[in-house]
Amino acid sequence: MVHNERSPSTQQPSSYPTLDVDKARDKAKAVSSSLYEMIEMRTAKVTEPGPNIATCDEDPERLYKIAHPWSVYGVSEAELKAGFQRLREELLKEGWEIVEYGPSNSKAKSLALTANSKKDRFSVHAVLMVSTPTNPQEKDPLLSVNVVSGCWQAPSGTDLNTQY
Repeated sequence: MVHNERSPSTQQPSSYPTLDVDKARDKAKAVSSSLYEMIEMRTAKVTEPGPNIATCDEDPERLYKIAHPWSVYGVSEAELKAGFQRLREELLKEGWEIVEYGPSNSKAKSLALTANSKKDRFSVHAVLMVSTPTNPQEKDPLLSVNVVSGCWQAPSGTDLNTQY
C-alpha cells in the first residue's frame, strides 16, 4: 500500500492532490508500461484489462484510487523467474523502495514483492506464480502485477459512482 506522510485517519480530504480520473488512469497505464519494460519479456502474452477505480474509505464521495492488475504468461517458468528478477533489480535502479520481498503466505509460497514509487503515488505488488517445493506442478505459470495508487481527490462535480 502506498504510504502517506500522515496516517490516513488524520489526513483531510482536501490535503489529497486533485486529479481528473482519466488522467489518473493514464498515469497508472504509464507506470504499468514502465514495469512491463523492466520485466522485458517480449514473447510473453499480457492480460488486457485496463485500470479501474475504487473509492477511498476516508471520503468515498470525493476520494478514489486506481488499480491496474495485469499478468504476463505464455512463456517458460525460467523466463518468468528471470523477468521477476529483472523487475526487482530495475525497481531499485529506478528509485522504488522495495518494502516486502520473499515467499508469500499462500500454500504455494510464491515469491512476491511490494514496492513504493518515490516519484509518484503508486505501489506495485508482483507475484511470481511458478512451481515451488510446496506447489510442484503450477498449471498456469505467470507473473502477476498489480499497480495501485494512493488516493486522489476527484475534481469538483465528478460523480465517482459513474466511473469504472
